[in-house]
Amino acid sequence: MRISEIFYSLQGEGFLAGVPSAFVRLAGCPLRCRWCDTKYAWDETAGRYYSIEKIVRTVQQTQSKFVVITGGEPMINSDLPQLVQKLKASDKHITIETAGIAFIPALSCDLMSISPKLSNSTPDDPELAAVHENSRLDTAVLRELIDNYEYQLKFVVDSQDDLPEIQQTIEEIGNIDLQKVMLMPQAATRDELLAKSPMVADMCKRTGFAFCQRLQVLLWNTAKGR
Repeated sequence: MRISEIFYSLQGEGFLAGVPSAFVRLAGCPLRCRWCDTKYAWDETAGRYYSIEKIVRTVQQTQSKFVVITGGEPMINSDLPQLVQKLKASDKHITIETAGIAFIPALSCDLMSISPKLSNSTPDDPELAAVHENSRLDTAVLRELIDNYEYQLKFVVDSQDDLPEIQQTIEEIGNIDLQKVMLMPQAATRDELLAKSPMVADMCKRTGFAFCQRLQVLLWNTAKGR
């Protein structure tokens, strides 16, 4: 598998925020989100080739029970089921972070952390925007994921105007446990995070959705691999 990076840190987002975790970042993502903070993982040929056995050995060196498989977009990797199986055999708690654009059945993951991409993610470049718009949101796939896995839904909020789209997306997916929905400030830097957090916190108070922290930004700002 092509690996962008493997590192040990704190989970920065979601209901497990703050939990020490080993991160396995797979290379390759068909989306080109405007505000993506891991653009270096877009190219499927980026990073280095690791055997699945080497990935597991590297993760075990961290001595962390919690493993986060992220990207890129992990769910487009055909070797993902084998990697998850090997990690579960090592008694790991596995979170898969995905945009929800592909479904793989019967993965032995403990948490599917799904971040559906809103229109605020569309890149400015017209050519990239056309490709992005055709693939960023698939409600049928999202429905399959939430029906088959323990999950959380994280929506990236750039402005107050995103709320109607979030509510429409939730309605279109259907059968969502609203207590598993989180709103997360769109922020690439600590200053942006601090500036937007009060707005998102107010949206959470009005809707009942949970506030999603971004500890990696708060603690380490723009540092890579944290």
